[in-house]
Amino acid sequence: MKLMEQEVSKELIFKGKILNLEKYNVRLPNGNISTREVVDNPGAVAVLPIDEEGYIYFVKQYRFPIREVLIEIPAGKFDSPNEDPLECGKRELEEETGLMAKEWIYLGYIYTTPGFSNEKIHLYVAKNLHNVGSNPDDDEFVEVFKFNVYEVEQMIKNGKITDAKSICAFYRYKLYTQSS
Repeated sequence: MKLMEQEVSKELIFKGKILNLEKYNVRLPNGNISTREVVDNPGAVAVLPIDEEGYIYFVKQYRFPIREVLIEIPAGKFDSPNEDPLECGKRELEEETGLMAKEWIYLGYIYTTPGFSNEKIHLYVAKNLHNVGSNPDDDEFVEVFKFNVYEVEQMIKNGKITDAKSICAFYRYKLYTQSS
């Protein structure tokens, strides 16, 4: 049985600053028509910064949609749809933590919520760090922390780190180091 759905029509429901909401009519594999609502997102990058001693840098920030402060790795959306993911990662790392890196390792990408959004986040590790001073956006308020690997594992295990991109980047990097 085929799994693909075919777009029949598309309607822009909402156009926002960081996302759009689109409504689609699609033809299902059995020929029936159904509706799909899609949050269109330009994509983003998340960076796992690791210093020479093995400490991993995280930021704490308030996330309004869930009304909670999260512990997460530095991340941010593309400024334009064609922005290079590595350049976006470099910008976001510096803005949020004041760090720059000489070594970058690409860990692939993840889809965050494919049931209703096309958001794709590219994951990087940043190493050989040096501090140049943070420069957050005017609407961005973060606190920077660093933890060792054991502390990160315990915070994931105990539900103190619940951010999916951070957990994915951390475990992808662990797998990367085990296979190298």
